[in-house]
Amino acid sequence: VQLVESGGGSVQAGGSLTLSCVVSGLSLDTYVVAWFRQAPGKEREGVAYIGSGDVDTYYVNSVEGRFIISSDKSKNTVYLQMNDLKPEDTAVYYCAADLAVVVITTVMLRREASALDYWGKGTLVTVSS
Repeated sequence: VQLVESGGGSVQAGGSLTLSCVVSGLSLDTYVVAWFRQAPGKEREGVAYIGSGDVDTYYVNSVEGRFIISSDKSKNTVYLQMNDLKPEDTAVYYCAADLAVVVITTVMLRREASALDYWGKGTLVTVSS
């Protein structure tokens, strides 16, 4: 199993970035993928997830209306489009996967991120004011 993130970089406040997570060894029809982020000195937090049916999506309040999660099953890839970026969005962004019940409870209930089994190595997003 491998999850590989890309698309991070440095942008000014108000700018946009799109992150990609290529998943191998897991079926997106069975597993749910979420994006997490970890800012310096802070705990890793769930940002968004997309259900295996591509219908269910969830965003934490701090990014709702600015970030969009989507997937392309033909490419086994999950995307995170980030718009109107703010300096507080600066973090290492990780994609992670597990069964739906684990992802949903971890992200929505803000439980320990380590509950998810499969992780990428992360991509850095830096937003300057």
